[in-house]
Amino acid sequence: MTDAKEGGADRATALFSSVGAVHHAGAADGVLGALLAIAAAQPQGRAGVRLHRVPDLTALLSAGVIHGVATHYLGERARPVRALLFDKSPAANWSLAWHQDRTVAVRARHDVPGYGPWTRKQGILHVEPPFAVIEAMVTLRIHLDDVPDDNAPLLIAPGSHRLGRIAEPAIADVVARHGCRTCRARAGDIWAYATPILHASAAATGARRRRVVQVDYAADPLAAPLEWLGV
Repeated sequence: MTDAKEGGADRATALFSSVGAVHHAGAADGVLGALLAIAAAQPQGRAGVRLHRVPDLTALLSAGVIHGVATHYLGERARPVRALLFDKSPAANWSLAWHQDRTVAVRARHDVPGYGPWTRKQGILHVEPPFAVIEAMVTLRIHLDDVPDDNAPLLIAPGSHRLGRIAEPAIADVVARHGCRTCRARAGDIWAYATPILHASAAATGARRRRVVQVDYAADPLAAPLEWLGV
């Protein structure tokens, strides 16, 4: 059981600590229309779009129901530091191998010990921080479409978020030991993940779209003078 509605806030916190993922069914129903409008205004036909300085998005992610899910796990200082729109469709379909998210988006490059290597994705500067930074983050996936088994639900390895930085050659063994859980969803649902959790997804086999707004939240600043990019 990974649904926040079954057991209340304390149960959700315990699940997040042990499993690394919690399903908040219907949590974004009230803002789904606004998120769909934002998604429709983005470039179409791309697998992923990095959302930065998008009108109305900052307010949706920094207050209200979505922010409330993040603050449940990170406290009131939680703020959105990166947002992406993933849009799987018959025209743009892909699979995702098992991996951990290890980079963060920043405003400018400053060579600080422990930060690197550096990359640029869709014009946005990213860096791999000390892994403790990743371990202190929460990722929300806000579903804009239904995600049954044939629409590429995210797969997670329960408990893998507690293992620190996992070397690439060890990933398959970790998944074999921890197992695989399927994160099905309906439009308006939010899945909250510990950011370092091992995750993957298959290509969709149905003929529908699978749009997800993925938002990383953090409560602490980066090592000065580095700054989160934000949304």
